[in-house]
Amino acid sequence: MNFLAHIYLSGNNDQVKIGNFMADSIKGKKYLKYPEKIQKGIILHRAIDYYTDTHPVFMESMQRLFPVYGHYSGIIVDIFYDHFLAADWDSYSNVPLKKYTLEFYQLLHEHYEVLPVKVKNFLPYMERDNWLLSYAEIEGIRQVLSGLNKRTGGKSNMHLAVKELQEHYSEFRKEFKKFFADLMNFSEEKLNELEVK
Repeated sequence: MNFLAHIYLSGNNDQVKIGNFMADSIKGKKYLKYPEKIQKGIILHRAIDYYTDTHPVFMESMQRLFPVYGHYSGIIVDIFYDHFLAADWDSYSNVPLKKYTLEFYQLLHEHYEVLPVKVKNFLPYMERDNWLLSYAEIEGIRQVLSGLNKRTGGKSNMHLAVKELQEHYSEFRKEFKKFFADLMNFSEEKLNELEVK
């Protein structure tokens, strides 16, 4: 899953949210140097990633893209699924998406000192363009995929995948809803196992 889903699935603990958000920038056992709740957020993130990558519905979505995008298909589906979460946000949260995202950026500033350098580097751009809010629109997804394509030196052609999103919109959306219901249950169980309050 991508940023928005990871934040949402963190529950109500602010430090767990931060850990889950920044986890991709923390390799191996380096997470152990962080405060306990941030560690739990990183552990949760890794569990969500593994669960996602091995879930049959997620794999079904990937297979639709694989002939064109190969091993980049999973990254693209992560972005697509964040789109459906953002586009249908009112079904998952009582807090409007814009308010939710602005409060999260404020939270990051309050804990700025613990953020990895990589996160500090992209945070101004993320906040300026409100990436999390932009996921709700197709154009926002196009911009995210274009940025990822540039990071692959143009090899992935991910910027073209909006075409598949539009052509198979109802199928991807149906798969997302089925998958995300399972993922919410899994994440809640994982938070309980981690004894996050």
